[in-house]
This record gives sequence, C-alpha cells and structure tokens, in this order.
Amino acid sequence: MGLATQVHLTRVPGEPRRRLLTRWGAGWNIDVLGATAASGFATSFHNTAPAAAAKIEIRRSPSLPANRFGISERTKSPWLVRCHPSDLQVLRSRSHISRAAYANERVMFSWSARLCGCRFWSLSVLGVILVTCCNVLLTIRLLQNAPDCETRVLPGLTAPQAAKRLVTALALTPPPPLRVNGSTEDVASSAADFTLNLHLGRWDSRRLYKMFDWTSVGTKYVELSQNFCVCLATQSSLERLFSLVQVAHQWAGPISAALFLSSPDELKIAKHYIRFVRHCYATVKERVTFHVAIPKDHPSFTSEARMSAGMENEKLDCSKPEASLRLLMRHRRPEAARWRVKLPYPQNHMRNLARRNCQTSYVFVTDVDIVPSGQQAEKLDAFLRKQHCPDGLCAFVIPTYELDERVRFPQNKSELVRLAKKGLARPFHQKVFIYNQFATNFTKWQLAPDINPEVHVSHNVTNFEFLYEPFYVASDTAPAHDERFIGYGYTRNTQVYETFVAGFQFRVLSPIFTVHWGLQNKKSRPGWRERQNSLNRRNFEIFKREVFARYQKDPLRMLNPRIKHSPAARSSP
Repeated sequence: MGLATQVHLTRVPGEPRRRLLTRWGAGWNIDVLGATAASGFATSFHNTAPAAAAKIEIRRSPSLPANRFGISERTKSPWLVRCHPSDLQVLRSRSHISRAAYANERVMFSWSARLCGCRFWSLSVLGVILVTCCNVLLTIRLLQNAPDCETRVLPGLTAPQAAKRLVTALALTPPPPLRVNGSTEDVASSAADFTLNLHLGRWDSRRLYKMFDWTSVGTKYVELSQNFCVCLATQSSLERLFSLVQVAHQWAGPISAALFLSSPDELKIAKHYIRFVRHCYATVKERVTFHVAIPKDHPSFTSEARMSAGMENEKLDCSKPEASLRLLMRHRRPEAARWRVKLPYPQNHMRNLARRNCQTSYVFVTDVDIVPSGQQAEKLDAFLRKQHCPDGLCAFVIPTYELDERVRFPQNKSELVRLAKKGLARPFHQKVFIYNQFATNFTKWQLAPDINPEVHVSHNVTNFEFLYEPFYVASDTAPAHDERFIGYGYTRNTQVYETFVAGFQFRVLSPIFTVHWGLQNKKSRPGWRERQNSLNRRNFEIFKREVFARYQKDPLRMLNPRIKHSPAARSSP
C-alpha cells in the first residue's frame, strides 16, 4: 500500500450523496493539486458553494483490476464500481486532470466522512433483488399450474391480443423498425411490390365491381404452383389484412389473396402496407399473390387520394403487423370511413377472384382469419396425389375450431382435442349458428384415434343439411360462388349446397385442422349483418330454383312447400 495523500471533498448543494457511486464526477469539481512519488498523483474535490467538507484518502490497491475502483467506508466491506476507460476519459475532461497516467492507476477510495447514501443504496438494491426473485418464482408456478392458458407476451407490443397471437405463433426475430418511406431500402418507391392501373381491370357480370389480377406476385408463386397440387385461396378487407402474415407462415404452398378496397384512401394505404409486409416477412413475399377489387359507385375512384403527408413518415415495426396497419388506417379520411360502413362486403366476388387466380388442380377456399395447422400444405399435397375419388367429385372437409385467445396455437390434433375438453376450443360458430359446421360431426372426429399421422379420411358426412358451410378442399371444377349474394348471409352455404347437388361427396380429413382465434357469441355480432342476411334470403328463393333447373335434382326437397326446413328458417352467419 503506497503513501496516502489527503484530499478534500466538497459536496455541491442539491446533489444526492450516493450519486458518486455510479456517476463519477456528477456534481463534483476535481482539480489536480500535485503528485507524489509514492501515490503517483493527488487530487482535490471541491466546489465554490459552501457545503460540509469530508476528507478521503487515495491509495494504490494492486489487488483491484485496472478497470475498477474500490470505494469503502472505514469499517465496511468495499464497494466495487465498474468504470471503463472511456468513462475515465470523460472524467478527465470534466475534472481538468492533467496527468494522462490517471487512466491506468489502480486506486482505492476510503471514506472518512459519514455518508449514509451508500447504506441506503445497498438496501434499495437488496429490495429490488428480493422483489425480482419473488416475481420469477410466481411466474414459474403459474406456468406449471396452467400450461394451456399461458398468456403470450410480446416485446413492446401494445396492439390487441390478435397481434400478440400472431407474432408469438411465428416465433419472429423482428428486424429494426421500418419507416415506410425510409432510406434503408426505399420500400415505398419499389414499384415491383404493388402495381395497379385503375384504367386496366375487368368488371363482374353486373358491373358492380372492378377486378385487378396480379397486383403483387409472390416471388416463388409460380414455382410453388408447380410443386404443389393445392392452392389456398383467401379473401380479406383492408382492416383484417394483418391476419395474412400468420396464414402465410403456416401454409407453405401458393396463396392467392383477394383484397377489397372501398375507397382511394384504402388503395393508397394498401400499397404501403403490402410493401411493408413483403419487406418484413419472407413468407408473404414468396408465397402470396394479391388481387384487388374496388366498387364502381365510389364518386372519386378515378385517381389516387391526396392524403396527409404524415402517413409517409409513419414508423412501422415488423414485429407488430396489426399495430402497423392501424397506424396507417388512422390516415383514412372520415368520409372514406363512413362510406365503408354502409358498403356491403362482396364476399363471393372476392372468393371467386382469389380462386380463379390459383394455378393448381385443387383449391382450398378460406377466409383470411382461418389459420391452417402446421405443415398442412405439404400433408395435403401428399394426400391429394394418392387419393382415389370417383369422377373427382370429392370435397375434403377440414375441421375448423374457435380457439381461446389465451392459449397457444395447438401443434397437433391431440393438443387441440385437449383444449376442447377444457372448454378452450370449440367447433366453429357453435354458439353463433350451430348448423354452420354441425354436419362435420366433431365428436366423431375427436374420438377417432390418431394412429396414422398422415392425412386420411376420418369419416364421410352422412347428415348433410342446408346451411352447412365447412371449409374444404376440392377440385377446381367445383361450382363457383354465386355473386348475387353480397354482404353476409347465404354466401358460402349456397355454394356448398350447389356442390352437394352437383354430386360431390363430403369427406372429413384428419388429423389436420384450421383455427379461428376467439370464442364467438351471437351478442358480439353487429345488427347490420342480420339486415344483410335478410336481403340475401330473398335472393335464395330464386337461387334454389335455378340449381334445380341446372342439375334436375332436389335432394333436400327445397322446392317442396309442404316440408318445413327448420335450419333454413334460421339466419345464417
């Protein structure tokens, strides 16, 4: 231990005493007084303001490493504070220390003044450590007691639970936040991501909607269409487009996505958002091809909207696909939002648009919020290539379940069945409209043993009834969706009914499945859906007669007025 040199320490009024432990020189002025042969230097801490002074000693301490300082009270154990060389350089610049050798010295400060800040600081650290340990133990206990109700927590995610589900299921390692019009890759200026000419499109049969094919083509869409014999055809409004990220992650085959845009504002937002998701998610960029439909009657759908420049500067985070979409949707003008509310959503137009742009022999028509189970495309492709169906008239039903938002996405059928037994999963629309999926016979599907891990037929649908509308895979020769049904009600079930009349046999597959997030109830359904359902019920009276004239069949006796069909008397979802 070298010769001690006494220096004076004067505290600046208003500065907490314990700050000296963690922020060197904060609130203190340090001057060099001189040097001695033994200690190498001597310093003085002082301030012009009057305050209580304290004496300290500076000694060499060979036992301490070069990047640490030791601080101790005279009857206490040393306090060690890590100090990097860069911090010493800052200390020298603030303290006007003239000797460059100061950075390499090993010194020990020994307090002789009664500074109580150290004691309070140590108690605070001990309290923080105890609280942290308690939180960790409680978290571990909760995870062990309720593995199926585990809440998914995402870093920095403030969007609703749907976005939490999405990023957790994808197990993403998100890149840094992306500015839509940023300079990193100039995403907004990449014309290859989205191309649409409002003057080049095709009209539907009644000239109500204009369709634009291939507005954004997946980089591997052609290759995937050649390698797979089944294509997933889905459709979405702009508000639900974020769900496509998880669908693309789960489905490895080609995806044909139809997007309905009700105003020029939504068109501009869609361009930005599609470029964003293609930049952030390779699965979307490679697998998904977008097609667009717009309404004829919008008064200003002849040019792109002039929107606020704020949308150009929004920071979109790749780990938050739903929250990023909501940021962009805030820039939709109020008049455009009001127009969208009163405009019926053309579901069947969108389904036909997505399906007609599939390039495979089989199509799987779904909604954008229907998420396939893992490796479903590969398993289905293997099954369809070796299955034998007379005349190709088979419709392969894939069971769909509602899933509680608190649980993890089930990795296999066994996990799904376990969740269903606990009430955390149930057949799709079971509480909203039981006829929607009732003929699938979920009880039989759940009880069937999973001996064969490959896709196989669990059982045939033997109790087909009207308003049955499963999600199924079928040959592309199956009847199209009737486009006179606009909005909600009699959209999917009329197509399923015509497919049944055309002679298709419905067969339930196992062990694959699809999931819709959230347990639904009828009270959550808006009133305007029931009004649209009533309007479509009138069109059905004409539709069922046309089906009979086309196939000369009436297997459910829909045209017999003396037979009452209780399912038909109820409202469809």
